[in-house]
Amino acid sequence: MKTRNIKLAISASVSAAIMTFSSEVAFAHLEPKKGENVEKCYGIVKAHKNDCATKAGNHGCAGMGKIDASPNEWIKLPKGLCEKLVNGSLADGGGGTENDKPKE
Repeated sequence: MKTRNIKLAISASVSAAIMTFSSEVAFAHLEPKKGENVEKCYGIVKAHKNDCATKAGNHGCAGMGKIDASPNEWIKLPKGLCEKLVNGSLADGGGGTENDKPKE
């Protein structure tokens, strides 16, 4: 019985370590890192294709933007490309939650 508990504890610890590493790797690409040659580009994202959460707090995950070209949603692009695109902005839209509601 004692051996079974030890094996179960080891198995749970290994599983937890793998899950932690997997989740870090899975989301590591979302936020631009210091020294990375990319920037957040707002206002050009297609619905459900955003890279991460909005500052407005409308949602907390990638892929949850509700409308095309929301000024609050962003994707990572190489530095200098964003401002060359129509509606591309390096600043978010300022939390206007109306921009994240689908138009009827």
